Amino acid sequence: MIGCLFRDFPGTSGGFMDTYVRVILKGGPDGIPRIREVAYGDEIPHVKVACGNGYEHFERTGDHEEFEGEILPVYQWSYRTFIAE
Repeated sequence: MIGCLFRDFPGTSGGFMDTYVRVILKGGPDGIPRIREVAYGDEIPHVKVACGNGYEHFERTGDHEEFEGEILPVYQWSYRTFIAE
């Protein structure tokens, strides 16, 4: 399993809110939990997960799926970047 930490980008309105919601992540490498908590929920366009020596990037799809009775926004893996040394 790859060691992954969670990071997210602020939404377009700027700054972070104290409210966090769960989202569904699809695609990307094995070892990334598919349910994450992020600030902004539907308003946040990207999710970034630190994983090994890089970051996995996920983009908002506009779709929603049910998980444990809750309707969650879906993010699809889009690309990987490496951590600068």
